[in-house]
Parts: sequence; C-alpha cells; structure tokens
Amino acid sequence: MAEFMDAVALLKADHDKVDELFAKFEKASGDGTKQKIALQICKELTIHAMIEEEIFYPACEGKVDEDDLKEAYVEHDGAKVLIAEIEKGSPSDEFYDAKVKVLQEQIEHHVEEEEQRLVGIFSQAKKAGLDMDDLGARLAARKAELMAQIGNGPLPTPELRTMETTTI
Repeated sequence: MAEFMDAVALLKADHDKVDELFAKFEKASGDGTKQKIALQICKELTIHAMIEEEIFYPACEGKVDEDDLKEAYVEHDGAKVLIAEIEKGSPSDEFYDAKVKVLQEQIEHHVEEEEQRLVGIFSQAKKAGLDMDDLGARLAARKAELMAQIGNGPLPTPELRTMETTTI
C-alpha cells in the first residue's frame, strides 16, 4: 500500500513529479526519448487534472475564492488543449518542442497559484477546514483507478469545462 498523504501533499507530489519530467524533457535528445517523456507528462497531467476536477475543486467550492477556482478550471482547459496537440504530434513536428515548453510554463504558473503561501488554493482550502486526510484518500484511490484504466494506452478525450471547441 502506498504511503498515506493528505490532499495537498498528494497534489504537490504530482506537481513535483511533472516538474522533474519537464526538466528531463529539456535535457533529452532523440525523438523517441523526447516523445516518451512528453507522453508521460501528458498522462500525469491528465490524471492530475481529472482528480482535481472530480474531487478537490468541488470540495473547495464555497470554501475558497470563486475567481481562483474559475481561473484554475480555465488553466486546466488550456493545458488540455496543448496535451491533446502533444499527444497527437511527434517530436519531428515544427512546433512540438514549443508546445511542450508552453505547457510547462502554463503548468508552472498554475502550480504557483495553487501552492502560493497564505493565498493559494491549497492554503485557502486548509484554512476553510476541509478534511485533507479524507480528500487525500479519495484522490489517491481515484488516481490509482485512472492509472490502471489508462495504463500505457491512449489518454481519454479531455472534457473542456470553460471553452467551446470541437477540435480536441
């Protein structure tokens, strides 16, 4: 059994893992290696966004600043668009590396807003008294379920909550 983590610790661990993968991508050479790392980034971010949107953000509604939550959903949708582009592309594509870089920059911004001391979504949720242990257990269970479902297969088609588009 995996070590127990509260919700914030689990979500921060996801952030750290993706940050490490972006660093590996920057240093990688060879199309096969780059694509493997990029697809791992996409998988990690897709599952992370799903568990946040299904469990963590709904628990935060009415407890954290509404504008912060709305912005987080929009940031997720922006990332989902890039993830879909990266997943269907290849490192030989003209804009592939640029898409991964922009995704990295978007994620770094998003993580900063969630983790910001005192005013970030995580701090607001803790101050509001959300049961972080219960949320952590629910997030971990759903994450394990999604990892098992997706395995090494294709990512599920992303659900956009804040954008209207038919191109994903």
